[in-house]
Amino acid sequence: MDSSSTLKPGQVAAVMVDHAVQKHNSPYHVVFLKAFLAGVMLSFGGLLDEVISGGAAGLTASNPGIVKVLGGFVFPVGLVMIVLNGYELLTSNMMVFPMALVKRAIPWWSLPVNWLIVTFGNLVGSLFFGAILVKYSGIISVAPYNAYVVSFALKKASEPEWHEIFLRGIACNWLVCIAVWQAAGARDTISKIFAIWIPIWIFVSCGYDHVVANMFSVPLGIMFGADLTVAEYIRKSLIAAYLGNIIGALFVGMPAVYIYLKDYDAGGMRNAESGSALNDLEAMDVDGTKTK
Repeated sequence: MDSSSTLKPGQVAAVMVDHAVQKHNSPYHVVFLKAFLAGVMLSFGGLLDEVISGGAAGLTASNPGIVKVLGGFVFPVGLVMIVLNGYELLTSNMMVFPMALVKRAIPWWSLPVNWLIVTFGNLVGSLFFGAILVKYSGIISVAPYNAYVVSFALKKASEPEWHEIFLRGIACNWLVCIAVWQAAGARDTISKIFAIWIPIWIFVSCGYDHVVANMFSVPLGIMFGADLTVAEYIRKSLIAAYLGNIIGALFVGMPAVYIYLKDYDAGGMRNAESGSALNDLEAMDVDGTKTK
């Protein structure tokens, strides 16, 4: 048994492929439920970001960079809860499923089926949280929060050009997949949290676009009266961020396949570098928690 506190990159790469296989074999209703819960968890982080950023109007006027950093610092709680609970997040599946597909560990149709189910699960969870637990709960329905919710939605889906959102999506999911990768390589909870926190802090502070995070923030702005239609959100924000997030995930997953998994055998033995950890990790979820 490998007693090191951090897995080698080749070991993580092999584990990622095995996770995709496990996801492929999961019942569809379980995948949807996990995706719904992931949408809720990520929205908790998004709400905390908006509470801090929206409630700091004076600091924003004098030092907007600090407010972005503070908002970005609290947002990672959402992904931490997703990873530690083994939920289904679209943007990390954008990394692991292409890796498994390239190595022929899953059939080609598994990728679109999973992404479709997880997309709708994340969306339903985000909309449920935004409508029921934020809008109708009234927790941020007073100034200055309500005005910030509207302005933030417009900054995400109306003011930028399509290509800008697309490019921001690439950078965003590059960092998100690095966070998930690092968390999978860590073997204790504190290390996993720290491994997730730094890349997510960077992407939120810099204002990059995460398709699932935007499923909460943009519709919430529409609920609060933002001058933005659902069709415009889908055309300009959701599609652009979705495609950009796919590219960002491929920038993490595909080099890993090329570098570490040249000899990976989906039907038998793994390569020498990855195989040593799999005896311990066969039964682990993406976060590294034992599942059986």
